[in-house]
Amino acid sequence: MNIDVLVAEIGSTTTLVNAFAGINTDEPRFIGQGQAPTSVLEGDVRIGLEGAVEDLKNRLGLDKIEYGEMLATSSAAGGLRMCVHGLVYDMTVKAAQAAALGAGAIVTMATAGKMSEYDIEDLVASRPNLILLAGGTDYGERETALYNAARIAETRLKAPVIYAGNVQNQRAVMDIFKKAGVSCTVTENVYPKLDKLNIEPARKIIHKVFEEHIIKAPGMEHIRDMVTGSIMPTPGAVMEAVQLIYNEIGDVVAVDIGGATTDVHSVTGGSEEIGILMTSPEPFAKRTVEGDLGLYVNAKNLIERIGESALQNELGIDMEAVMANYLPIPKTEGQFKLTERLCREAGLVALERHAGALRYIYTPSGRKTVAEGKDLTAVKTIIGTGGALTRLPHREQLLRALADCNATGMMLYPKPSKIRLLFDDDYIMASLGVMSKHYPEAALKLMKRSLNI
Repeated sequence: MNIDVLVAEIGSTTTLVNAFAGINTDEPRFIGQGQAPTSVLEGDVRIGLEGAVEDLKNRLGLDKIEYGEMLATSSAAGGLRMCVHGLVYDMTVKAAQAAALGAGAIVTMATAGKMSEYDIEDLVASRPNLILLAGGTDYGERETALYNAARIAETRLKAPVIYAGNVQNQRAVMDIFKKAGVSCTVTENVYPKLDKLNIEPARKIIHKVFEEHIIKAPGMEHIRDMVTGSIMPTPGAVMEAVQLIYNEIGDVVAVDIGGATTDVHSVTGGSEEIGILMTSPEPFAKRTVEGDLGLYVNAKNLIERIGESALQNELGIDMEAVMANYLPIPKTEGQFKLTERLCREAGLVALERHAGALRYIYTPSGRKTVAEGKDLTAVKTIIGTGGALTRLPHREQLLRALADCNATGMMLYPKPSKIRLLFDDDYIMASLGVMSKHYPEAALKLMKRSLNI
């Protein structure tokens, strides 16, 4: 069997490999998937990769696996941990956060204004993989970003820095980090002028710097022995996939409810009607990650939100017995019932946090309506991806509940029954996101097939 491309998804616990053939033909095909435990903590990522390839070989009934190239996404070793620093929280800091999250990062720290000694202590303690420094509109305030660059350089942290602030500071910031022996990459300002976001250049640079430095991370040093092409953060690859399908189907939101977090990705410019009510700009492509909404790691958080006795009455299960042996992948009827209910709760809360809302303000001339946050009112399609929303038995009812959650009409989200449902049946969106960097046409065809379009 001729396999053109293998795409590895190196997760925190499991490594998957997805096999694809016919990449340069009119009929690209998804052949199959293998998996094995991730081996980064054992000191060598290759053990897990080789185990997943061996599993793929056994599943396909082959004597040997031969392939043209291997691409990869990774969320292993804590994923891409980033700290962002800007001038004003609601402006440059939020823009920098949006760029980092859109690239697939976990933002462990964000500061506004000049960093204090406590901020510097927290920065060192957070051990970021990457630091994003912003601050000042172009030709605006300069001092804060230069001050923060000098403080960060003094820490002797070796995490690479990306500077995406006031264009006038670029040479000075580069010089500060060069003298400290720290890698610094300059890109366009994430907030070049008032009420204008420009996060795409920073998002692309984050992917580039991640790929250059991930191979130095403990356990990942030998990844280039097997992976020949691009390496991206897994959530960043999902965002690439959502942007790719947007070009085909229009305004879209994708939800991935995982064991530890719930991610929401949206690609939409919103509606003109809401646009005139907006109080501040939002990114065209936006990702939010909710670290307190996970079906396994954070199951207790979700149970507390709903109430244990309320769940027991609603589902007709013995909560104590179900939780005594609660598994990442449910096995018993009680576990399935609980997982599906927690899945719905996680999705509803995550969408509510991702979407903006209408708000009334009172002025001397009377009541006015304003819109704050991401406008999803033009969204026509919601995609369910990830293990829960592609594999749970009642996935249709779950995703329909998420599609129809704007009962009050105050969310910046379509009214009930206005959104169609699609499912990433092959669970390959992340793989296709990284593949789209090399083979966009094949990735789009494979995604349409997985989504049954």
